[in-house]
Amino acid sequence: MTNATRHCPMCKKKPAEDRFRPFCSKHCADLDLGRWLNGAYAIPAEENVPDVTKDDE
Repeated sequence: MTNATRHCPMCKKKPAEDRFRPFCSKHCADLDLGRWLNGAYAIPAEENVPDVTKDDE
């Protein structure tokens, strides 16, 4: 393992703070949480719904 300083994934300016790891501050951690809660990190997917089900036959 290396001891390289990792920078905050939100602001990319400051090194990560142990207290808020991997972020540099509570502000950046809250910004990330807000993105999760608003669906910004949602993975797009196609829903495979069959046209006919066994009950319809």
